[in-house]
Amino acid sequence: MNIIKGKIQRPQRVVIYGVESVGKSTFAAQFPSPLFFDIEGGTAHLDTDRVPVTSWQELLGGLAAATKTPYQTIVLDSVDWAERLCVEDLLATSKKQSVEDFGYGKGWVMVAERMSRFLSACDRAIEAGKNVVVIAHSKVQRVEPPDLLAAYDRYELKLSKQSSPLVKEWADELWFFRFKVKAIAQENGRAKGIGGKERVILTTHSAAYDAKTRSGLAEELPLEWSSVAHLFPQAAKPAPAAQIGKETKDAVALLESHEGPVNAYLAARGSIQPGQTWRDASEKLLAQIMERPQALIDKATSQPVEAA
Repeated sequence: MNIIKGKIQRPQRVVIYGVESVGKSTFAAQFPSPLFFDIEGGTAHLDTDRVPVTSWQELLGGLAAATKTPYQTIVLDSVDWAERLCVEDLLATSKKQSVEDFGYGKGWVMVAERMSRFLSACDRAIEAGKNVVVIAHSKVQRVEPPDLLAAYDRYELKLSKQSSPLVKEWADELWFFRFKVKAIAQENGRAKGIGGKERVILTTHSAAYDAKTRSGLAEELPLEWSSVAHLFPQAAKPAPAAQIGKETKDAVALLESHEGPVNAYLAARGSIQPGQTWRDASEKLLAQIMERPQALIDKATSQPVEAA
């Protein structure tokens, strides 16, 4: 039995979500030597290194490639747009027009399974020494707790109800960003909002929003990097690694040009099920495929395929 005592220092899983224009991406750019996976195209205003992402496979392949770079932080901007790419890829590979075509609720369960494997890939980045920062938008959700008589509104991650709990459970730090507003009662009985210029980080769960911290942060902090900088020691920034995006896209294009032989080869060896494609391989195998696509293609096209 291997007993490890005391605190274990490791990179952190951080989920940042909040209202529009509160500064989520700008804040994430202050993490140690960040590399953005720009899924929604929202980092043009930032002086940072980025990998443009337009497909689910580019995201998975790029994430695997990023673990081998000297960047200290991987930023995914944003996870709700990543879920969209996940849905698009699921529909394309399954030849479906809508998630509902799988049957009631089944499609979203399949999306959540893929998102779970995606979070496992993020954990491999953690194991490689990278902080992983996941940015999300927020939405107002009506909830009806079973122990209360009345329903109420609260802020939630802008994800499907199947994927949202996975992301929240995965996070070490779940921070809600918002503008600080106070409601003042007026003579007519209505409330008037005042303020709205001060921005804050909320780190502790409440009825109005989800949040958590495993680092003992105060419940409310100014939305400034100095509020959390002590959790993330800064090292020297590495040289740009824009080549990651190009290499990932080249690998996808190369595999797609040999789709038939590659899929048959993997299916014959039990790496995927009949009817699946190389995109459905396990996260570990997919990372290996994206790293050396030509090696797989050479095997698939030069060796006879035998039934598994």
